[in-house]
Amino acid sequence: MQMMIFGAGYSGQAIAAEARAAGATVSGTTRSAERLQALADQDIAPFLFDGERLSDALVAEMARTTHLVQSIAPGRTGDPLLMLTGGDLKAFFPNLAWAAYLSTVGVYGDHGGQWVTEETPCRPVSQRSVERVAAEEAWAEAAMQAGIPMAVLRLSGIYGPGRNGFVNLSQGTARRLVKPGQVFNRIRVEDIGAATRFLAAKNLGGIFNITDDEPAPPQDVVSEAARLMGMAPPPEQAFETADLSPMARSFYGENKRVSNARICNLGFQFRYPEYRMSLAQLWADGRWKP
Repeated sequence: MQMMIFGAGYSGQAIAAEARAAGATVSGTTRSAERLQALADQDIAPFLFDGERLSDALVAEMARTTHLVQSIAPGRTGDPLLMLTGGDLKAFFPNLAWAAYLSTVGVYGDHGGQWVTEETPCRPVSQRSVERVAAEEAWAEAAMQAGIPMAVLRLSGIYGPGRNGFVNLSQGTARRLVKPGQVFNRIRVEDIGAATRFLAAKNLGGIFNITDDEPAPPQDVVSEAARLMGMAPPPEQAFETADLSPMARSFYGENKRVSNARICNLGFQFRYPEYRMSLAQLWADGRWKP
């Protein structure tokens, strides 16, 4: 397996770790020249990619790739990799056998706190989720034309080492915003890596919700992190009175419970299926720190 990860950031690096554990060779892209060494230190062959041009070195690496992961968010003009390749994957990835696209559960939009599955129609609210739906469809079409399986991983709120409630509490930025009835799903970043490895190993395509078992009110997660730290949680604050950025406020406009039954029914087991045990593990081993 020769895996190429476009956008080897937080999730991409977790995917790379799992791929390397399975014996794969991994390469990845970053927009920042300052991050090239950080990727190399993780045994990820680093390449610069600004979303606007493909260097000769990057094109040569793409030609060797057997497994592709696209983690870069689309923009108003579409998916940058599909635009630069004209959607012709086989022309740029002649050895490609499988591909994955990292999307978001935001594509489902608001469902009033009801459960959604991969069969639930998408009705995105935010512009970024509208762009994700378009990118999902474009990748599905490109994969079909290339004759390869394409896995779309719809991710819920990502957290893990270095990005979690403990960090927010220690930095004094944690808030307990209360909007009655509001719940969110979450996903440990390591489970994103493990799910990608599982789907690649089985050569599976299709749409998969990659999320925990327990959608919960966000203020409850903050309270649990504070309890584990032995400190008082921040006071509750009504959502309506909170000073939030337009993007942060938009997240609260989508309320749903996301099912992960499809990938579980295929035999995948989440290592961190609910936030209490996950936070306890992070706190106990000290890996919560940035």
